[in-house]
Amino acid sequence: MAARPETARKILLYWMDAAVMLMGVMFVVFAVLYVRGGRISPLNAAVVLVCLLGCFSLFPSLLRDAYDTRPRPTPKLVATGLLAAVAVLLVPRQPLEGVATWLEIGVLWLSMAALYLPLPATLCLGVAVVGLASGYFMAVTGEPWFEVLVPETLSAVALTAAMLLWRWIWWTIRDAHDGKEAKARLAVSEERLRFARDLHDLLGHSLSVITLKSELAAKLATKDTGRAASEMAQVHRLAGESLAEVQQAVHGYQTLDLDDELAGARVALEAAGARCLIDARADGLSPAARTLLAWAVREGTTNVLKHSAATRCAITIDGGVLEMLNDGVDGRPSAPGGDGVEGRSSAPGSGLRGLSERLATAGGSFSAQPTPTGEFLLRAAVPA
Repeated sequence: MAARPETARKILLYWMDAAVMLMGVMFVVFAVLYVRGGRISPLNAAVVLVCLLGCFSLFPSLLRDAYDTRPRPTPKLVATGLLAAVAVLLVPRQPLEGVATWLEIGVLWLSMAALYLPLPATLCLGVAVVGLASGYFMAVTGEPWFEVLVPETLSAVALTAAMLLWRWIWWTIRDAHDGKEAKARLAVSEERLRFARDLHDLLGHSLSVITLKSELAAKLATKDTGRAASEMAQVHRLAGESLAEVQQAVHGYQTLDLDDELAGARVALEAAGARCLIDARADGLSPAARTLLAWAVREGTTNVLKHSAATRCAITIDGGVLEMLNDGVDGRPSAPGGDGVEGRSSAPGSGLRGLSERLATAGGSFSAQPTPTGEFLLRAAVPA
């Protein structure tokens, strides 16, 4: 799960890199065609190619800076703008096929600059870039202004909006993932505080009384041995009661609720993109059996999330038998001597080994292995 936002970020940035590079290739092709058509000198073409290579080689770095933080304008951004302007101005000042597309390099730079500038500055810069590009195109081709300014404005608005939209989508994904991690850390911290509070409430008073009675018994040891012995007997009784209370608290801390675990499994699996189907009939089971099945649901869900690419997971409980079937097996053989855990990683999960030992100790059974139909089945049976 933790790697998914980073994977989404890489895919998005690589996709945008590819789109920008394709535009760069298109401009290079135009420059070569101009040379072959005799419309631009080889020297001018060489300078144009150098400017294009410098400009488009900086774009991926600008994208990553803008996606990772909220940056201010940098020398790299200014350098790409200057290189783009030089490349456009070296196009011959005469009617030329492809000039309109050639001018899109200015619009592309504007969309990149919008990632670094506040909205008012972006609007002002957009007016300047579109106005200069349209004026240059009208001077070269003699086209009327409304046939030049309107398409150039629409192109600038569309490309700039797309750049800002894709970054907003990535930031939303990142913030949602960070919020989920913060929520999980908060839940763990709250549980630790609850357990610490329970232990304090259980032991604070008892240990204070034990300390006082021990001190009193020590003072009475040479004066009144009978009373000292009585005080120590009370210390022994209090210590035993405190130990029992701590054991009961720890046992309650380790006890899982089956219904809660099933609900949590559904939420976790569906958040990971796997449709979860649950059919549970466990009303007649003892509390101990329900706890064992709850542990099996928790470990099985963790295994699906960590070691598979499942899109569907069915959880069935019939009596004392739990089956979790998912479609995330990658087809590789399990590790020798392992527990048959399959999925994106071929290493068996240690959590399932611990679950197998827990069930065996209680007199149940456990298996986890691929099925002949290409799925993965976890099966846990507890004593009725």
